[in-house]
Amino acid sequence: MRKACTMKKNYVVVKEAVSLLFPVRCPVCDEVVRRRDGRICQGCRNRLKVVEEPFCLSCGKPLSEEKNLYCTDCDGRSHRYIRGRALYEYESAAESIYRFKYGGRREYAVFFGREMAEKLAVFIRKASPDALVPVPLSRKRFGRRGYNQAQLLAEVMGEELGIPVYAHLAVRVRDTLPQKELNAKERQNNLKRAFKMIENDVKLDTIIIIDDIYTTGSTIEALAEVFLQSGVKKIYFATLSVGGRG
Repeated sequence: MRKACTMKKNYVVVKEAVSLLFPVRCPVCDEVVRRRDGRICQGCRNRLKVVEEPFCLSCGKPLSEEKNLYCTDCDGRSHRYIRGRALYEYESAAESIYRFKYGGRREYAVFFGREMAEKLAVFIRKASPDALVPVPLSRKRFGRRGYNQAQLLAEVMGEELGIPVYAHLAVRVRDTLPQKELNAKERQNNLKRAFKMIENDVKLDTIIIIDDIYTTGSTIEALAEVFLQSGVKKIYFATLSVGGRG
């Protein structure tokens, strides 16, 4: 009993030391968060704009007109996925996502992943996925960045929701140009033959693709096509943010 108490006390001491050396930083303002606030400054929480109805029944993009069911990108168009949802409107989280992806703030994944798991739980449970699958990074970008932000989000979500994460179901075989620098047509061409299945022996009926941003959907479409060809029957997606309105 005494040994167990000592181990617990040592754990608390180590945890306190780690929190002092590597304090939690707010994903919005990047300042150190007060312990009682958790993982985000209370004053910053409302700066992140959650996507609310009305949103596109296909891609989850906010709609400008309540009478519409689909955004202008999805209206009359078929997708390789069934449906998708996003947590935040991109403009409200743009600076935070930039630091998360390119500024080494991988710790933001804990807050963002938990928020996605909580606020998109109904959508995710209804889809009843066999696995969450993060969009893979090319080897070059992974080496430069040191982590895959989509994988970090998926791992936190998987832990929160009790859903397996298949981070290496497919790989990015081409180091494509950054999607943000291209228009819609260029994005589609940029991602042709960019992904390849490597775990063909894994049999999954339904998956949810996880990514940080949905804009035109070119990345999701390209990856979904690969999964469909490999035998996956139902594909959904969930992203941290979505750009634009429809």
